[in-house]
Amino acid sequence: MGTPITVADLIQRLEAWAPPQWQESWDNCGWQVESGVRDHPARVLICLTPTLAVMEEALALRQQGIAVNLILAHHPLIFSPLKSITQGDPVGQMVYQAITHGIGLYSAHTNFDQVAGGTADTLAQMLHLHNPEPVVPTQPGVGYGRVGDLTPAPDLQALLAKIQHILAPPRLIYSPAIDRQQPIQRLAVLGGSGASFLGAVAKTGAQAYLTADCKFHQFQEARDRGIILIDAGHYATERPACAAWVNWAKDQGGAWAKLSQRDEDFRQFLASEVAGAVGEA
Repeated sequence: MGTPITVADLIQRLEAWAPPQWQESWDNCGWQVESGVRDHPARVLICLTPTLAVMEEALALRQQGIAVNLILAHHPLIFSPLKSITQGDPVGQMVYQAITHGIGLYSAHTNFDQVAGGTADTLAQMLHLHNPEPVVPTQPGVGYGRVGDLTPAPDLQALLAKIQHILAPPRLIYSPAIDRQQPIQRLAVLGGSGASFLGAVAKTGAQAYLTADCKFHQFQEARDRGIILIDAGHYATERPACAAWVNWAKDQGGAWAKLSQRDEDFRQFLASEVAGAVGEA
């Protein structure tokens, strides 16, 4: 095995794959906290969201002898300019912990959403979309979301079961359907909050659209556009791409890479049997 690549080399390769300049104007991709780790062999903990729980996991791994020096996250830690770094503030505390312990924090967000192998592309691969193409192209061959054909076309009931099996969301929400035996030949996917792309999805001829964080009136809009809107949750639709990142980091020559076990969905659903008991009380 060759010499492990440095953190700087790993980030350089990531930025060649998902250029930070492709991010949206409101986004904050790139270094969140650099912490002086650029020249160190890359030992990467990969997560969807950089939280104090993930930082605690990195520090626990250090106590086990694994010198984690980089947290690679999809979601940025910092969106708005920080005015202070104080105890008790979660973002400030993350920055303090990162600098104190020499752990870098780097985010690839809307730039990573667009690329081959990114969040949407990973969903397309998992659901075996044929001839996938971006829902909204942004660069040649890349863009937001993916739309493709399902061959052979499953009925809606089978598609919902497949999504539940592959992504394992705590709860799968979908538009009311008159006929769950209707064949779904064309499916669009977009990880994370993608209901704002409904107009673009409608132009692709997709009969169903898998995304997350959909609101009441967006389900109404989808119905009016003749699209079955499927909400599997933010975590379930974006976490798979983070898992794929681990193999990528290893393939690039990182000294160590692992998917965080402290990433959280941040949502808890009341079990149906408990809900029934509460209703009867």
